[in-house]
Amino acid sequence: MENQTNPTTDNPLDEASQLSIVNCQLSILKGYFPNLTDTQQTQLDALYPLYADWNAKINVISRKDIGNLYLHHVLHSLGIMQMLRFTDGSTVMDVGTGGGFPGIPLAILLPGVQFHLVDSIGKKIKVAQAVAEAIGLQNVTFRHARVEEEKTKFDFVVSRAVMPLADLVKLVSKNIQKEQHNALPNGLICLKGGELQHEILPFRNKAVSIDLSDYYKEAYFKTKKVVYVPL
Repeated sequence: MENQTNPTTDNPLDEASQLSIVNCQLSILKGYFPNLTDTQQTQLDALYPLYADWNAKINVISRKDIGNLYLHHVLHSLGIMQMLRFTDGSTVMDVGTGGGFPGIPLAILLPGVQFHLVDSIGKKIKVAQAVAEAIGLQNVTFRHARVEEEKTKFDFVVSRAVMPLADLVKLVSKNIQKEQHNALPNGLICLKGGELQHEILPFRNKAVSIDLSDYYKEAYFKTKKVVYVPL
């Protein structure tokens, strides 16, 4: 199975083999979230053809990695929920969303939460917005801007390996509101990989880190972590 989930060899797979691998990954994803509504399943099903089509025009995901969309991008994004499942009515900003990660997968699974996706690269926001519109997401907004320009306050900020933790904390602290709605105090939740001891050191007294390998068995997640910093 592990070999199937990494179709990145020098010899491209034929379309049928590629789709078989994609469908296998989609089944793995749905296995981790067995209580999806019909709408959520339909939205997840639509992500691969949409991103594959857009990626051929605007490269928002490595072309060698598009076949791993559901594991490396969608399921990874949903790792945020292993730290905290935002309550309905919460507001969340996704900084450096790129093509919509982690914001779009989270918005699919948490339709009662409002997500605001921000990226400094206009063509990437264009793709994220087009995908969201195509699958009928009602709980997302978008902005083409640097995070320094965004002044709105949110309950949480999420991000996926955009910049070092200290830099991210410095930039988004202004965007965290005081009113609380969730089981954890408002703050930053980000997806990180590799050795994080040095990055977390300045926040060692308040940061919380979990290993996604404790929740997802696929080899890709062995070095993946979710880090929470209350702000």
